Amino acid sequence: MPDPADARSEAPAAPTAGGPASTDVPAEAWSGVHRGPLRAGEWVRLTDQKGRRHNICLEPGKRFFSNRGHFDHDELIGREEGFTVQSSAGGVYLVFRPLLSEFVVSMPRGAAVVYPKDAAQIVAMADIFPGARVVEAGVGSGALTCSLLRAVGPLGRVLSFERREEFADVARRNVTQFFGGTEGQSHPAWELRLGDLAEELPRAGETVDRIILDMLAPWECVDVCSDALVPGGILVAYVATTTQLSRFVETVRAHGGFTDPHAWESLVRDWHVEGLAVRPGHKMMGHTAFLVTARRMAPGEKPPAKKRRPAPGAYGVDYTGPRPLDLPPQVADEPFES
Repeated sequence: MPDPADARSEAPAAPTAGGPASTDVPAEAWSGVHRGPLRAGEWVRLTDQKGRRHNICLEPGKRFFSNRGHFDHDELIGREEGFTVQSSAGGVYLVFRPLLSEFVVSMPRGAAVVYPKDAAQIVAMADIFPGARVVEAGVGSGALTCSLLRAVGPLGRVLSFERREEFADVARRNVTQFFGGTEGQSHPAWELRLGDLAEELPRAGETVDRIILDMLAPWECVDVCSDALVPGGILVAYVATTTQLSRFVETVRAHGGFTDPHAWESLVRDWHVEGLAVRPGHKMMGHTAFLVTARRMAPGEKPPAKKRRPAPGAYGVDYTGPRPLDLPPQVADEPFES
């Protein structure tokens, strides 16, 4: 893998799309965010009175059409975001630049995206920091990649593995669109490789701080991840089902080189607030996936044995998965008591 310092020195600066440089976010920050008047080539998010959203790229001379009439892009270019525009048929649209959390749920998809509520949990609970060396597999449509790149900054490194070329192409376009790179130019801290992490990561010879697995069978990569992670590094899995959750957690426990895995999910519920009418909203973002984190122990070190015994029958005769190394022999023989 090329040295990121070389990539940063060779990569052209992110385009500022005109306007006074002093008002904009520095291009070298690679934030994907702009300040100041809206400019040609930027994406904006239109929201109508019913909450329907449209994302458009501003182009001089072009016109936006909807079932509520039309208006010209030139009416938006040059104005500060946070205004309303009225279409020819009386429709009113709120105009803002899209936030990262808004961009990822509306961008083109090849695979399902990691939703903002889960991406935020990964960035926080995996402690993704500026300058971190991060591996992710697979890249999907690039939603989590954008959050990881925002967190590590141009001095960090994100190495993404994706087995399907069509997904990689979609992710590459989405990441380039968000961070504002020109054709063929992407975030200087990002490298996207086609292939299976279990095969490609050992070949890369990488030593990394964090690994995020968003794949069908993450338990198959635990040994490879163990070899690549620094002591104290964090392994994260993003899995959809309870069977995947169980298999991964028990495989990490049986490996013996990680702390006891921590598993959870996040649920988000809106609230309706109007005067005295304060109640939960009718819509809720419930289960999307389970998250698991575990920290790498130093070579040759083992986590302390758990004092609390497993529940009766947890590892009984019906259980066929991996078993913790310090499991008392008698636990496996105890029948389940209802």
